[in-house]
Amino acid sequence: MSDSINRQDFLFELGTEELPPKALKTLSAALEKEVIAGIKELFGKQAAEIFEGTTVNSYAAPRRLALFLSNLADEVPSSTFMMQGPPARIAYDELGNPSKALEGFARKCGTTVDKLVDIDGKMSFSRELPAKALANELPAIIETALGKLPIPKRMRWGASRTEFVRPVKWLVMLMGDQVVECEILGLKADRNTRGHRFHHNQEIVLSQANEYLENLESVGWVMADFEERREKIRAQVEAEGRLVNGIAQIDEDLLDEVTGLNEWPVALTGRFEDRFLEVPAQALISSMKEHQKYFHVTDSDGKLMPFFITISNIESTDPAQVIAGNEKVIRPRLSDAAFFFETDKKRTLESRVEDLKTIVFQKDLGTLHDKASRVATLAKHIAAALGQDQAKAERAALLAKTDLMTDMVYEFTDLQGLMGYHYALNDGEDEAVALAQNEQYMPRFAGDELPQSEPGIAVALADRLDTLTGLFGINQPPTGSKDPFALRRASLGVLRIIVERQLNLDLEDLIKVAADCHSNLPAREGLESKIVDFMLERFRAWYDDEGIAIEAYLAVHALRPTRPLEFDQRVKAVSHFRTLNEAEALAAANKRVSNILSKQDTKIADNVSEALLIEDAEKALAKAVANKSAELAPLFAAGNFKEVLEALAELRPTVDKFFDEVMVMADDEAVRNNRLALLNQLRNLFLGVADISALS
Repeated sequence: MSDSINRQDFLFELGTEELPPKALKTLSAALEKEVIAGIKELFGKQAAEIFEGTTVNSYAAPRRLALFLSNLADEVPSSTFMMQGPPARIAYDELGNPSKALEGFARKCGTTVDKLVDIDGKMSFSRELPAKALANELPAIIETALGKLPIPKRMRWGASRTEFVRPVKWLVMLMGDQVVECEILGLKADRNTRGHRFHHNQEIVLSQANEYLENLESVGWVMADFEERREKIRAQVEAEGRLVNGIAQIDEDLLDEVTGLNEWPVALTGRFEDRFLEVPAQALISSMKEHQKYFHVTDSDGKLMPFFITISNIESTDPAQVIAGNEKVIRPRLSDAAFFFETDKKRTLESRVEDLKTIVFQKDLGTLHDKASRVATLAKHIAAALGQDQAKAERAALLAKTDLMTDMVYEFTDLQGLMGYHYALNDGEDEAVALAQNEQYMPRFAGDELPQSEPGIAVALADRLDTLTGLFGINQPPTGSKDPFALRRASLGVLRIIVERQLNLDLEDLIKVAADCHSNLPAREGLESKIVDFMLERFRAWYDDEGIAIEAYLAVHALRPTRPLEFDQRVKAVSHFRTLNEAEALAAANKRVSNILSKQDTKIADNVSEALLIEDAEKALAKAVANKSAELAPLFAAGNFKEVLEALAELRPTVDKFFDEVMVMADDEAVRNNRLALLNQLRNLFLGVADISALS
């Protein structure tokens, strides 16, 4: 890179009305990504010189998106542009006239034939590109980047036809100490940013780009750095919790949201009446979080304390007044939660079962009442298969969706299941049945806890399998990235519960029962196979996350065991087998055996005749296979696949010797068929676990 390249700091800031707080972090990251990509796309290889030694920082606050690039080249160095065209040997005919290929290449380069030269046998065109001021290109790059931001719905304001996520108010664009003259979104760029809406609602003149952060904070009462502001809020909230001898509970999504709401955050602690603690804690927490954006506080035992922590966007001279105002606002919110709770308890969940007939689950799959009936039948079947209480599973499933009909869940949808648990206990339902009301939704996300109660496990499985079966049965499986009913997540939930809870359940059996519960499924034929294949495919990503080689998964998937617990045990066994010294040779031998057997047109015998065993090596293999068959029978029965493969690894020297000394395809048909039968027995021993040939 040339030492003569001048470097300066570049600042872009777009001032707006308050941006959507939940989207602020995403918008900021997208702006940085698109601007950098725009520069790289425009300048290609020269972009590396532009960015050499450059530090990129994006800033985001409620009323601004900004990008600061320090030590950025202020011009693109001059360069030579060269294009190669047709070979020189075909550029001219025997009379010296240019060929059509040459003339076409000249037109493409925007030049004439006489300007083209022969370089290394290729007709070429070169042109000197002068240095280009980066400041002249940046406005268009930024305008394009703004147009690409992930904004679901853009808005207009006033009489303007300009569109953005919120009305724009000011535009700063500086290269060093110079304003980059341009107009974006109807605004002319200048050097004037603005301070906090209340503390310093005035313009702040920036002499140069690198004054941005310092001037905004020291003069304008604005912390523009999203991450810095976020961590300051976290520290303040944690400190406030300690002041009341509690532990502030910080939800990361809520933390991001309040960071997007505040330019100058100040944490304050308020209190609510102890009487509200009679309401289920999660209902109070949801009310505080969803409506007021408050953080809650618990004691060392995790019990909710009557405090809340709010983030104020001003540093008040009378914080007690701000706290009192928030306490006044939260009281009716918590009163509503208490009212909903007491009102809902006046009706039992059982009395709400009929109400489920008024809610459509899916137009082709009936109402929530229809779904509840199907899930109850399947949950009862699952409980029977596991030797559990069928009546409790059926009861839990029948009540599972009834809390959706309560006022509390209508107001706070994220409390579905949890309120069902509390209402079930209030109704005098069995505790396991009550637990299942909440556990039916577990796991809610990757890594979430699993249901523990027997009815909870049965209902969680049955609910997901009913949805999977219904949607596939009406020809609405996931397509590409579209999965509106989250069937992939439902599948993973089923697999996790079965595997981690060590349940000996067969997917094919469960799906058949689930399908038979539906009155009309247009795609009923072959439905079990389609859904099982879809679900087993989820294991691929599962094992990838666990660091298990894809070959281990494929070796088991080739046999398509339909019991997830067994599938997992086999994959873990194969993964262990791959670490053994004998694995590679035995995998290759299995592949060789598979290839030999697949080429046979006639049926291969099941039994081996000792009388037809001629060579010592085949006699040894036949004896070893027979001994292993007897030895491994109890291990297969117990599902100890790891021990099975460890035992089969001992066959390696015998197998190697067989292939070294025995001609399988002997001229004598009887001998040949006997050897094929022996190899078939050997392969079947391995196929009892997996298709080991897939490892080769």
